[in-house]
Amino acid sequence: MPSQNKHNIHDLIELFNERFLPLHNTELVCCEDEPIYRPANEHNPHHRIIFAHGFFASALHEIAHWCIAGKERRLLEDFGYWYQPDGRTQEQQSLFESVEVKPQALEWIFSVSAGFPFVFSADNLNGSAGVSEAFKQKVYEQVLQYLHQGMPSDAMTWSETLITHYKSKTPLRKEAFELNDGL
Repeated sequence: MPSQNKHNIHDLIELFNERFLPLHNTELVCCEDEPIYRPANEHNPHHRIIFAHGFFASALHEIAHWCIAGKERRLLEDFGYWYQPDGRTQEQQSLFESVEVKPQALEWIFSVSAGFPFVFSADNLNGSAGVSEAFKQKVYEQVLQYLHQGMPSDAMTWSETLITHYKSKTPLRKEAFELNDGL
């Protein structure tokens, strides 16, 4: 289990903001009840990735969405994505899983980069549909694809930042990712 001191959200915020506020006018912000991305507007000059409850994993996950979103989607609240809250049906859960493969793959890579445990998320606490084995397999395959073909540039930058800061002893190789780790 990670120590609170090693995986401090304040360090994570500082690392992200030092790296990406000057580069993309984007800051990592804690803490609201629900995570959300808010683009800069007349009330706030910076784009903001807001993660939930001060959870380290929530921050990594929301950063993963940001890394995938691309320039145009970064101008839209929550990147313009569809979101169905907890209590999803099996059909809604399947749709959720189809758009969560890449973000959870990057979150897993970021977790390994920081030496932090990764847990698959169905994000459906009030529904009957949990994390499917097929979803876990797709996320794993996406991790392998990222390792082989490369990640989006901001994801690579963030992974390298985490590795440097946390002095992760786990290299980003296939062997660092086992499907059973996320159970």
